[in-house]
Amino acid sequence: MTKITPQSQSIVVRFAGDSGDGVQLLGSQFANSTALAGSDFSTFPDFPAEIRAPVGTTFGVSAFQINLGARRIATAGDAPDVLIAFNPAALKVNLPLLPKGALIILNTDEFNERNFAKANIKADPRTTGELKDFTVFEIPIKTQTLEAVKDSGLNRRDAEQCKNFWALGAVLWMFGRDRGFIETWIKNKFAKDAAVQAGNLAALNAGHAYAETVELSAEIPQFEIGAAPMSAGDYRSITGAEALSLGLAAAGELADLPIVFCSYPITPASPILHHLSRMGELGVSTFQAEDEIAAACAAIGASYGGAIGVTSSSGPGIALKTEAIGLAIAAELPLVIVNSQRGGPSTGLPTKTEQSDLYQAVYGRNADAPLPVIAAAGPGDCFDVAIEATRVAIRHMTPVFLLTDGYIANAAGPWSIPNMDDYEPILHNAPPKPVQSDDPTDLKRAIWSRDPQSLGRPWIAPGMEGLAYRVGGIEKDVKTGDISYDAKNHQTMTNMRAEKVASVADFIPPQQVEQGPSKGPLAVVGWGSTHGVIWRAVDQARSQGLDVAQIHLRWLSPLPKNLGELLSGYDAILLPEMNMGQCATLLRDKLGLAVVSMPQVSGQPFKIADIIEAIRANYPGAAQAAE
Repeated sequence: MTKITPQSQSIVVRFAGDSGDGVQLLGSQFANSTALAGSDFSTFPDFPAEIRAPVGTTFGVSAFQINLGARRIATAGDAPDVLIAFNPAALKVNLPLLPKGALIILNTDEFNERNFAKANIKADPRTTGELKDFTVFEIPIKTQTLEAVKDSGLNRRDAEQCKNFWALGAVLWMFGRDRGFIETWIKNKFAKDAAVQAGNLAALNAGHAYAETVELSAEIPQFEIGAAPMSAGDYRSITGAEALSLGLAAAGELADLPIVFCSYPITPASPILHHLSRMGELGVSTFQAEDEIAAACAAIGASYGGAIGVTSSSGPGIALKTEAIGLAIAAELPLVIVNSQRGGPSTGLPTKTEQSDLYQAVYGRNADAPLPVIAAAGPGDCFDVAIEATRVAIRHMTPVFLLTDGYIANAAGPWSIPNMDDYEPILHNAPPKPVQSDDPTDLKRAIWSRDPQSLGRPWIAPGMEGLAYRVGGIEKDVKTGDISYDAKNHQTMTNMRAEKVASVADFIPPQQVEQGPSKGPLAVVGWGSTHGVIWRAVDQARSQGLDVAQIHLRWLSPLPKNLGELLSGYDAILLPEMNMGQCATLLRDKLGLAVVSMPQVSGQPFKIADIIEAIRANYPGAAQAAE
């Protein structure tokens, strides 16, 4: 039996199969069991865009990867140590990812000529020598599942669907995990269908018993992964979409205002609508509009009415919302715009991750129409970022872009449940007192007044006695809010809108160094979901004697006030991002700094090894040392 020392190892496990094999459910339940065991973890769901791709094809392969360990886990891992492949296509797609010596568990029931043809495999890989560098175990998972559930009352087709829980049972044994939580989940999930409930329970227990009692249990490795060192507190497993939804609900409570979430379904943004639709008791209302434009306009209407309007989409949907966002800028109404970025352009790679909408968020509107832009660094961080984006939107009376991406939205990790008493209330720009004057100009000036620091207008909702919010898309007089075509006034208003966004920097904290020196040879700068992989790469580079720093940006517009001075203290700046260099261009534009761009648009997260290689290549003196 192979045993892994928890103090020195982490394990990367990847489940892969057909889109209908229940791989995502299997992975998420294994992640939950990992959370209950106290191990740290990070997940990466990786699935196709098609609702149901042809069975057995390579482009229909769905995968779920989890990195778990007794140390800090920052990424889902570069390469799987364990692969559970439900069919030949899953093996073919994922085999190139595996390092030598990896463990492969194959569902041999699916390894036949028919499925080889579907996956365009010319010869059985078990006989060609392709697997000679790996430890391979062949298990007829479908056969074992059908035998286990034969007394459940399920027909053959439905019985076969239980194979993901059979595999889960075997994997729980491999990692010494308790089945109790999963059994309870199955009983609750399928409480209305006794046959499905019984079948899945039987499959789970049979898979566990098979791994434990059959002769193979002497050969199948059992991994011992202990609890990770974490701060005291209550933890739960959470995805970015869940955390962002909870953060928006919490922002409503901190502001003592209802949240009105208006969206149109689009991958990978749709889960936010799904989660928020179940939070009505927290003061959240959801509206699924007929299109993206209607969703944005409805959210603006909610803010006009005194609620917190939120709209959400991915890049193509954000493009459709652009004119409405410009209206919110001109009308000076708070609006939170969530962009769950995906591979593009057009429909592109809807279920794959990318960071390619930064230009769109910072620059992508007609005329000079700047907006604050904030980006979440990981699943748990989405909670705090949602609160911060809402706070800024209300304080400055402006739309705010909140950037996440497909990786963050779907990935999960442990999250320390916060104490809401630690959060400051979100204050509104109070409306002025009703003006006791017969001169209408006095009322206009009161309504049009601004906070001198944030430049935010008073938030006046319909029905407030003696007051009216002056709103519209046509340019307005800077003093009264009347429609104005005056040239100097337009310049003044344009300047004011830019100054309003710039003033956000007065309220955000100075940029900090995540790890490493505050000045030195090289800083690796990142934003968004690259946080974890950069953290691990820099940590490893430092352990190898390279004096590297990590700086991760949360605010991208405006940039923190001290960022230029901080970055100028490094001899070189390396910026990995999942686009063609958009943030690197932004830093050159705003700060005039030389930045080495490390672009990637593969639809997959960065690998730690690739960033370490880039660190070595760009470390000052590396070129001379290589000569």
